[in-house]
This record gives sequence, C-alpha cells and structure tokens, in this order.
Amino acid sequence: MDGMLGSSVAALPPGPPRRAGLRLLRTLERDPLGLLEELRSFGTIAYARIGPQPVFLVSEPNLIERVLVSHDVFNKGRALERSKQLLGEGLLTSEGAFHLRQRRLVQPAFHRARVHGYARAIVEHAERWSVRQQPAVRVDLAREMNRLTLAIVARALFDSDIESEADEIGGALTSILEQFKLAVLPWSAILDRLPLPRRFRFERARRALDRVVYRLIEEHRASGVDRGDLLSMLLAAHDDGHGMTDVQIRDEAMTLLLAGHETTANALTWTWTLLSQHPACAERLAAEVRQICGDHPPTPDAVPSLVYTRRVLAEGMRLYPPAWLLGRRAMSPWLVGEYTVPPGAIVLMSQWLMHRDARFFPDPLRFDPDRWLPEAEAGRPRFAYFPFGGGNRVCVGESFAWTEGVLVLASIARRWQVAVDPTPVGLWPGITLRPAGPVWADLTPRA
Repeated sequence: MDGMLGSSVAALPPGPPRRAGLRLLRTLERDPLGLLEELRSFGTIAYARIGPQPVFLVSEPNLIERVLVSHDVFNKGRALERSKQLLGEGLLTSEGAFHLRQRRLVQPAFHRARVHGYARAIVEHAERWSVRQQPAVRVDLAREMNRLTLAIVARALFDSDIESEADEIGGALTSILEQFKLAVLPWSAILDRLPLPRRFRFERARRALDRVVYRLIEEHRASGVDRGDLLSMLLAAHDDGHGMTDVQIRDEAMTLLLAGHETTANALTWTWTLLSQHPACAERLAAEVRQICGDHPPTPDAVPSLVYTRRVLAEGMRLYPPAWLLGRRAMSPWLVGEYTVPPGAIVLMSQWLMHRDARFFPDPLRFDPDRWLPEAEAGRPRFAYFPFGGGNRVCVGESFAWTEGVLVLASIARRWQVAVDPTPVGLWPGITLRPAGPVWADLTPRA
C-alpha cells in the first residue's frame, strides 16, 4: 500500500505494478494516448505511480463531474501550472478569488448578443478565405485553418488585422507547444532551468507573441475609443473600483488569442478530414447550407438552423477532441467509492477516452453525426462528452467556438468540396490534439 494513503484505506485502485513507474514515465513522454488507454484497461478508476507522482484516472461521467465542480478540493493540474510561463495569470491558469474576478470581467464579452456580433467577422474572414482558394492548388488544411481562425479571433475579439503576422505567430506557437509537451513530466521544472536549445526557442517565441499582444493593447489605449471588442472591454473593466493592469490584460489577451484559435483550428482540421472520408455526410452538410442560405453566405441568424452542420462539428470533436486530457491536483483527501485520493495526487479525466467509450457511443470509431440528434443525446450522461471542460473552469468562449465552427464549415462547404489526402496523418497530443504533420487537401468548386 502506498504510504501517502491513510491506513484506513484497504487498497489502491487497480493499475500497473509500482515497479512499472519508469516505463510509464517514458510512455507518457512518447505515447501519452497509449498510456491513457493502458490505464483505462484496468477499469473506470485506475491508479499508477508515474515516476514520483501518484495519478488516478477516472472514466465515469459522474466522477468526472464531481472532480470538475469540486473547486474547493481540486486545483488545476501540472500542465496548466506550467502554462503560466506563457499565459501568466489568465483564465486558464489562475485560481480562487482572482480567477473568479477575472472570469467576471471577461464573461460579458461572450454574452449571446456579443457573439452574434462577432459572427459577422467570422463569415467575412471565412468568405475571404474561400474566395482566395484556387482549385488546382493543394493546401495544408492544418496550416490554413490555423491562419483562418487566428484572423477571426484577432478581428472579432481585438478588432485587429494580424493576417500578415500569422506565420510568425503560428511558428512561435508551435515552438511553445513543443516545450509544453513536456510540461506534464515530473522533472519539467528542472528542465526549465537548464540552458537547452528547446528553452531558448521557447523564450524567443514568447517574446514574439508578447510583441504582438502588447502592440494590440498599446493601439487600443492610444485610440481611446471603445471598439466594442473584448480588448476594449478589458481596458474599461472595473471590479470593486479597480481596473486591470497591462500585465493582467496581456495575460487574458494572450490566453484568448492562443486558446481561442488553436482549439478551433484543430477541431475544423479533423472535421474536414472526417467529412472527406465520409462523402455522403459532406454532401448532406452542403445540402443543408444550400437550403438554409441559398446562394448567399451564411448569416449569424442562420446558425440555429444549421443543425446538421453543428452535429458534424460535435462528432468531429468527439473523435478528435482538441482538449484531450484534463488534470486536477487534489488539495485535500477526496473519497471515491472505497478509495481515497490523497492531497497532492493528480486526477486525470480524458476526453479522448470518454468520447470513444462504447458504453455511451456504440461503435465508437464510426463517424456518425446523427449521434447528436436530440433523442440520442437525451440518454447520455452529461460528462460522457465534455470538449470544453466543465465546472467553474468551463471554457468561457464555448458559445463563440460553436458559432465559429458552424459558420466556417458552412461558408467553405458552400463553395468547395474538400478532399483530404487519404494518407493517414499521425496525432500530436500536446496541450491540444494537433495533427502530427501537414493535412494536404484538394479543393473542387461546387457547381
């Protein structure tokens, strides 16, 4: 029995033998999805000691809900703690009363009326992208969706045009994500202090992103005009008579700029890949867009009617969830059945596992947007599907992400058939679930 657990606890949950700790640590670095699947094979509650770290994997919707809503028992996990190096005390990384204050200040930017207004920028950029494409030119969809969603977030939330800087920002973000791929390792704090090339690349990338974000803040301050965007709201925000410092605004802007485009870009890339493999679904989506929108681009008011398009996006995020793993650190003992999770242990919850669980999604590897018909959803536990997390840390921009994803799919499908190269693309499970390389696609104009 592990010495960290009280003597009153009869046993640990099932899991690999303790002597497997170093092997598990290597697997965590090389194949984290494989490690999750190995732990899941021991049951819906599994225990492992990965290096020096006690880890519990829970794969029951009711337990996942308990962890995510128990903010008095759990804090964020190791990866988010390490993310402070880039994101500072933004919504993803802050805790307690400060987190609640920041969320209160940011939340109005994502109210329904605001998101409805942002939808015009979404359609404008998606249409601009569609018009630019050439049928004889093969494109890397992963790169293109990243550039497109970055332009959308910059325009919608910061009223700025940063398309000319998209490649620089994308390269900087890739360098940073390479660094954070190691963030879950127990020795990551030590690696941060070593003069390794990876660390130097991270510092250069962070400086490049800071230049972009601080320039946006400076331009907004200099104009003195409320542009109706999120950055204007942050600059004007007051809570208990106190505004936000430039550093606090920088942290929130950086968080929303990066998280707001990276996750949606991945969701769109994987969804286009799945649609290409299922042409009948792609044609059904295009037919819905023609029926709802006619010969015109989709409008914000069309979003509630694009029900099949939304189901396609939901199914894409089921099979390839952009956020594929959540971790929480226990701050006090947590009872779960006959087991006790001790303080300091990490509790893992994986969208990758839950979204492919045959108990809730029969024939789970099959792409089937009709899983999201109301009658099919009604019989499913809430936390069998949680692409945006849950509890008090649920993604603040969830409604924006759904609106963006639906409108981008509709705008592009209206003009183009997207045929992704059938050569399998590997998975790169870092902070998000990225393709491991280019996703080449051919575009054919629709009649």
